[in-house]
Amino acid sequence: MSTTERPRILVVGGGYVGLYAARRILKKMRYGEATVTVVDPRSYMTYQPFLPEAAAGSISPRHVVVPLRRVLPKAEVLTGRVTTIDQDRKVATVAPLVGESYELPFDYLVIALGAVSRTFPIPGLAEQGIGMKGIEEAIGLRNHVLEQLDKADSTTDEEVRRKALTFVFVGGGFAGAETIGEVEDLARDAVGYYKTIKREDMRFVLVDAADRILPEVGPKLGTYGREHLESRGIEIYLNTSMDSCVDGRVVLKNGLEVDSDTVVWTAGVKPNPALARFGLPLGPRGHVDTRPTLQVQGTDYVWAAGDNAQVPDLAAREAGAENAWCPPNAQHALRQAKALGDNVISGMRGFPQKEYRHANKGAVAGLGLHKGVAMIVVGKVKIKLKGRLAWYMHRSYHGLAMPTWNRKIRVFADWTLAMFLKREVVSLGAIESPREEFYEAARPAPAVARPTPEKAKAS
Repeated sequence: MSTTERPRILVVGGGYVGLYAARRILKKMRYGEATVTVVDPRSYMTYQPFLPEAAAGSISPRHVVVPLRRVLPKAEVLTGRVTTIDQDRKVATVAPLVGESYELPFDYLVIALGAVSRTFPIPGLAEQGIGMKGIEEAIGLRNHVLEQLDKADSTTDEEVRRKALTFVFVGGGFAGAETIGEVEDLARDAVGYYKTIKREDMRFVLVDAADRILPEVGPKLGTYGREHLESRGIEIYLNTSMDSCVDGRVVLKNGLEVDSDTVVWTAGVKPNPALARFGLPLGPRGHVDTRPTLQVQGTDYVWAAGDNAQVPDLAAREAGAENAWCPPNAQHALRQAKALGDNVISGMRGFPQKEYRHANKGAVAGLGLHKGVAMIVVGKVKIKLKGRLAWYMHRSYHGLAMPTWNRKIRVFADWTLAMFLKREVVSLGAIESPREEFYEAARPAPAVARPTPEKAKAS
């Protein structure tokens, strides 16, 4: 960390909003005008819409993340966590990966912590559940699913086999529907290499507390998505939730009980709980309360956007939707980040702030290879697509939205190669504890008691 007399713009969080806001500020800023400091516990940004495809092996995991230091060469990038913020002194406390915490003064503050998985106190969930918020979880899910196939193919215990081949997904929004669609595709391809397993032996279960899946694309496309997944043998239970999953015994509120070694939790997100320690005004669900200018209510030096912010949706309100807020998706995050960056520069120079306004352009979702749904808004017309064409729209939109040309090219290269090469179905579960084998080889052998001279003579 460098010391400087220049004003410091502190960006808390290096996710989608943090990365794009910092890039925008650096682009608009004059040389030497301020120091931009980005603090995040990871040294990379994860493009979350591609996590289902990374879990299915359609995209290399390394191509789903963007290294912060490479993309922000003119910024200070600190790998750690902002634990507290003193608004009166304008000082943040940073806890680095190693060493003691230290204080970091700032003049302008950007809150871009994003969201975390929304969970409930369900017995067994912490021990059995697998989330889908980070690339590590996507890699872990892929390895886990392939290991379950290995386990089922190698055992003679029918109960163990049935439990290994049952996969339960909780949450029917974009994350849940896309993940189960991609993973079912992966498993369907993978069983072709197992002599004792068929697709009919596997059981995929999708559970959601709402009355439909994919609410983001509307009722008709949501119904199509459900019928499509069911046609692939996926069981879908709506208006129900999971009561417990202790030791893999999944109990649903509708009375259904199944044994499963795989419980994937995608039942929504909530703002990062660290926001409660920042002394900022929060909305009823824990979001930072912002004005349409993305400035935090009651301040003129703090901005917030993305999943951790409660941003008024001016376009929806003008169309008649009272108290509408911007939904937490990449479409809004990208545009909010750019508007936020411009407003930070304006605020630093004493110019007026501009309000954020964006009309919804629609939504796209992939449900596996060559399968998807899309709702595109053109003016006042909603164009609804499904099947292969919607899947192309999904890939085109997110491929172009991926930050940096380096990652765009790599992602499109992965997709192009997949047209000619078969899907990779190798499980690398050992990477979760890579030193285990070496440890077993290198640890000292247990001491063997040597007989005393008296015992040796006696023998």
